[in-house]
Amino acid sequence: DFIRRKENVILVGAPGTGKTHLASALGRKACEQGFEVRFYRVSHLVEELEQALHVGKLKQFRNKLEKIDLMILDEMGYLPFGKEGAELLFQIISEFYEQKSLIITSNLEFSQWNRIFSDSRLTAALVDRLIHHAHIISYTGQSFRLANALSRKQ
Repeated sequence: DFIRRKENVILVGAPGTGKTHLASALGRKACEQGFEVRFYRVSHLVEELEQALHVGKLKQFRNKLEKIDLMILDEMGYLPFGKEGAELLFQIISEFYEQKSLIITSNLEFSQWNRIFSDSRLTAALVDRLIHHAHIISYTGQSFRLANALSRKQ
């Protein structure tokens, strides 16, 4: 129902705790219900946006995004990007605001997002839009991958 209400889901916590797993499961369920869904690693989306801008195809790329009901942005904060990339990502998220839904996974708390977006005003505006209509789920605990690796070692 969060997609019908044009709300976001933000999954924040340590690596390996299941954020991407839940985001993918929600995306799959949305597909089964007939929603148009896209999954992007944030760094790859920014690369695609920058490339589209440089070859004069940003409008076409953005037109493709207009058809999406839900966009999953995985690993927000794992890799920083430049001013241009940050501004392009901000534009996309702003266009989705109250029009479509986002699921975002991040290992960084919102207060640390200045690491990703070097402009503090842009960061504040972005976070403000994202959390306005959002379900925020905070993950704690040990990495499932680490626990699995340690159990194999014994």
